Amino acid sequence: MSEGSEKSAITPNNNPILQGHEKAEEILLDAWKRNALHNSWLISGIEGIGKATLAYRFARFLLSADENKRESYTSLNVSQDNPIYRLIANNSHPDLKVLERDYTETDRKKILKSIKSGEQLSEDEQKNLKRSAFIKVDEVRTVNEFLSKRSSNDGWRVVIIDSIDDMNTASANAILKILEEPPHKALMLLISHNPARLLATIKSRCAKLPLLPLEDKVLSSLIRRYRPELEEQDIKELTELCSGSIGKAIRYAEHDAIEIYERLVKVTSAANKPKLAEQLSFCEENSASEENYELCKELFLKRITERIKTDKEKEELAKLWEKAVQMFDETERLNMDKKQVLQQLVYNLSKISEG
Repeated sequence: MSEGSEKSAITPNNNPILQGHEKAEEILLDAWKRNALHNSWLISGIEGIGKATLAYRFARFLLSADENKRESYTSLNVSQDNPIYRLIANNSHPDLKVLERDYTETDRKKILKSIKSGEQLSEDEQKNLKRSAFIKVDEVRTVNEFLSKRSSNDGWRVVIIDSIDDMNTASANAILKILEEPPHKALMLLISHNPARLLATIKSRCAKLPLLPLEDKVLSSLIRRYRPELEEQDIKELTELCSGSIGKAIRYAEHDAIEIYERLVKVTSAANKPKLAEQLSFCEENSASEENYELCKELFLKRITERIKTDKEKEELAKLWEKAVQMFDETERLNMDKKQVLQQLVYNLSKISEG
């Protein structure tokens, strides 16, 4: 296996490392040791800080721990040699159900075809697979079927929803019914990047476990672990750019986000008097693919946020931030021209004086 494929293989279900959330681990472990574990937990926080990794970590622990030796456990750690660890890493544990957005019908057929033929999809093909916009209500009904069966050893059954934000009204209401009448020894772990948007009734039925962004020293340490080839200067810049998110840092490292951000600063700096041709070139390059466009959206909002901290034109910048969020949303919903949207926003930012 090449170094690149080895890195890409790190996912929440097989990641043995979780740093920066020791308090959250203590809360879960303590509740289990006291036999006072709430049946539903809402694990919230910004994207890429380890919410799903924590959920899988606790699922591994719960499905492997000996309840007759509660006091002997001091952490949620489960050895990678443990059969439970390997089953969960391979998405094959019978007592764990994971609910997430399914692939679109077209791409699901591609996956099934590759399985039947025995020919694995290439890395590029896997990256380009698209998922549905929502977790559908039919998929939620499979949770009812899963929970209606006894566990393989009369122990716990665990459901991870990654993420609850991806549900539409029908699927959210279907989950609510499960939360209202949870079966015995069934644990629901709901992951949310934006809990403010969830139904109040869903939030009220869950124990809250909010995770904070990672501290800079923790984030830098994780970047060194996952991307040992990076120079210290790159690690420093990624740490500053990623707002406490290791998931974002890894993605940014893979897609040269530092270079894109530096170009963005240059073409939107009024002091640099950027040429229109430079702005057009930047917008064309960063709207050429969905991946680049999504990255540029994040970096554009990040740039406005950074300028709000130091510039005098805070009100004007705040208005542009709101306008950008609205335009990005409308572009997705109405299938608007991405390049034109970027051009307008980049031009508008370049016209706001700095200092």
